Amino acid sequence: MPDASNFTAEYYEANYRHYERQNPPSKMEFYRGLVSKYLPPAKRPRILDLGCAFAKFLGSLDSNWNRFGIDISEHAIHQAHKQRPGLGLAVGSCTAVPFKGPFQAMVAFDVIEHVDDLEQVAAFVQRELAPGGAFVFVVPVYDGPLGGLVRHLDQDPTHIHKNSRDFWLNWADQKFEIQEWTGVFRYLVPRGPYINWPTQSLRRIAPAIAVVVRNRP
Repeated sequence: MPDASNFTAEYYEANYRHYERQNPPSKMEFYRGLVSKYLPPAKRPRILDLGCAFAKFLGSLDSNWNRFGIDISEHAIHQAHKQRPGLGLAVGSCTAVPFKGPFQAMVAFDVIEHVDDLEQVAAFVQRELAPGGAFVFVVPVYDGPLGGLVRHLDQDPTHIHKNSRDFWLNWADQKFEIQEWTGVFRYLVPRGPYINWPTQSLRRIAPAIAVVVRNRP
């Protein structure tokens, strides 16, 4: 489990001081689209955001969702409670989640590369995801022609898994059924907008990937 003492206010200031700019409406729309596309029928679907940080994604969902989020950072959860009241939020990790399923959807956006025990992550998702439910995760990847640049730009000391896209696709395929995966080019332009460009045609060279899976029958 990651060391919670690493994820202080200073950590977010050093690595994500542009959190709001790095999570523009277009990015939230892309994430919502992935989840909604594979969401099983449910009157009020339950969704769990693993590593929700300041809960920007959960806050972008309307009240038709039953929304839960956990983060290992007490600072992040405190800020999320203040900024987005009404959500089910708690301090926890991807391997020690205080909420129980079933969830129709789970998401982990730029989170599981921080978690050393991926077996426990997979076991939790397999156990708590509802039949037909979708798990969507996004991770940076360090292979291909842009791999060196990704490593150079990555200043986050808490990234444990600096792996290739094939590592993540193999992990997902061994544990779940992959529904789709997309490459994502993303960059915060200095004093400018945040670029978040999903692509299928260039997914083999994109610096991040978004993967959608379901439990195996």
